[in-house]
Amino acid sequence: MAKMHTKRKGKSGSKKPLRTEVPDWVSVSAEEAEKIVLGLWKQGVPTSQIGMILRDQYGVGDFKLLTGKKITQALKDNEVAPRIPEDLTNLIVKALRLRKHLGANKHDLHNKRSLQLTESKIRRLVKYYHSTKVLPTDWVYKPDTAEMMLSR
Repeated sequence: MAKMHTKRKGKSGSKKPLRTEVPDWVSVSAEEAEKIVLGLWKQGVPTSQIGMILRDQYGVGDFKLLTGKKITQALKDNEVAPRIPEDLTNLIVKALRLRKHLGANKHDLHNKRSLQLTESKIRRLVKYYHSTKVLPTDWVYKPDTAEMMLSR
């Protein structure tokens, strides 16, 4: 998600090279890559870091190109996928940290604004996940119960 609440125009970055087939230098098979992903997931590594570990330690530049599915889809196929997507979880954790900070520092206006912007992003992301059917339509973000939602 681009930075929406700043004066800048969004985010820029490099693009992955256009490839249609797995490179010759990849020595890991699709089944081995899935086993590695499942092993890392069971160790508690988030999906974003699993991709970097596959790239850096195992030489798998693109898991989707190798297996035909994304890392989260591979986790769903093995019935171990998280109920709440990782980007939403990270935003909720950030909001919880900001709320805890504001509990101790009531007059911190900059972080109060930061909490408002973060919760706005959460609501926008939940709306998107409702429309794409990733989250059930009755799932609602409530700041009071957010910590319990993450622990389940």
